[in-house]
Amino acid sequence: MSFFAVLFALIIEQARPLARGNAIHASLRRWARWASRSLDAGKTQHGWVAWTMATVVPALLTLAVHWLLWSISGVLAFVWSVAVLYVTLGFRQFSHYFTDIRDALDEGDEVAARELLAQWRQVDASELPRSEIVRHVIEYSVLAAHRHVFGVLAWFSVMAALGLGPAGAVLYRMSEFVSRYWTHKSQSTGDDTSPALQHAAVRAWDVIDYVPARLTSLGFAVVGSFEDAIDGWRNYMHRQPVASENRNDGVILAATSGAVNVRLGGEALKAAFAPDASQGFQASGVEPGATATESTPGREPEVAHLRSIVGLVWRSVVLWMVLLALLTLARLLG
Repeated sequence: MSFFAVLFALIIEQARPLARGNAIHASLRRWARWASRSLDAGKTQHGWVAWTMATVVPALLTLAVHWLLWSISGVLAFVWSVAVLYVTLGFRQFSHYFTDIRDALDEGDEVAARELLAQWRQVDASELPRSEIVRHVIEYSVLAAHRHVFGVLAWFSVMAALGLGPAGAVLYRMSEFVSRYWTHKSQSTGDDTSPALQHAAVRAWDVIDYVPARLTSLGFAVVGSFEDAIDGWRNYMHRQPVASENRNDGVILAATSGAVNVRLGGEALKAAFAPDASQGFQASGVEPGATATESTPGREPEVAHLRSIVGLVWRSVVLWMVLLALLTLARLLG
């Protein structure tokens, strides 16, 4: 069932992508805001209570609906899984910016490419040279693909195999969202979000994304240049402290760099970009200056690398779908 649920969700999402600012994501933002305002009293335990309310409770409600529908009909439970995946999974939630920037660069319109990048990430990209535009687009796109597709697939697949339906997809996406949203609200609007709550959300997200980030990196290595991807991954792990922030993102970018032989990371990300002001449920990606302080090995980023990234991501999707199909077949035969 997992294979067909993912397949149908991806097909529907490609045909009718979920609009930005839709009612479902707006409701989840309101829920996260209510949890922080109602339960965040500034202490560590309060931060974890608010995080649990904002992330675990929606996942449990998703699970309860799944079990209820399953008790009535397996078909209804399947439809519910497809619906949840449609909301949490998909390329079209972020890929339009990638496509528009690539088209602008193909046409030689770097001004339009900078404007689109600035709109996407709510940053100042007016001084970026062409190669840096490409580099940042690659970094943001790869991490968005991980958070919108591969990470969701990982949590959904594991928890669905345990009979927990699509609850894993909701837990993963809500964990990613609140870790970003609460920090944004505190920095940009002065909303009373305590450091304890922000720390709990970021710490929980690091743990939840630990295995999916490495599965995504491994997938990129398998469908790309395996030896170079693993070498880049290993070198990054040696350079970065164990407790460093956004280490999961750094692993993905290091593996991507080796898989397609492109230089990523570096100080230009800090110098050229203002703090990310994005707060949307769908706006996910690397935070400026948070993933690397030195460049990875590889060729200077070129527009051709954007096509390589598209191929890398789609080959990884095929790899995931093949694995899900094999697991589904094994369950049916077993």
